[in-house]
Amino acid sequence: MAKHFIAVSICLAASIVASCNIRQNDTALAGSAPAVGQITIGPIPGGGNEPAQPTNPLANDRPSLQEGRKLFVEYNCSGCHGGHAGGGMGPSLRDPVWIYGSSDAAIFDSIARGRGQGMPAWGTKVPQQQIWQLVAYIKSLRTPQEPDPPE
Repeated sequence: MAKHFIAVSICLAASIVASCNIRQNDTALAGSAPAVGQITIGPIPGGGNEPAQPTNPLANDRPSLQEGRKLFVEYNCSGCHGGHAGGGMGPSLRDPVWIYGSSDAAIFDSIARGRGQGMPAWGTKVPQQQIWQLVAYIKSLRTPQEPDPPE
């Protein structure tokens, strides 16, 4: 019990010392800190201060939609999501229900960073331009602009 108390005390003391260890340069910046009322605490869902989400610069560009379809096949996205993205061992990309969001930014993020339930991260293997082309194709599903729709 005494050893536990000593270990906790040492950790607590180290935390206090670390938080009090201010360099000389940091004190010069203290006077320029914003007033408390001016500090942004981050996006609050529904609070109106969400950061702007990037939109696809290639959205509705017919050649990009066709290239996105071609990349979908070449990168074997259909291996998990089905031939026309209708689902397989991966989720359907044709339905309106999206686990991680259906915005351009959310789809780009899913492709680039991957997802924990089996989606691999492609961001280090696929150029950003091609990811946007894939996003354009995926967003065109179930629309009149969809290249090569299922019959």
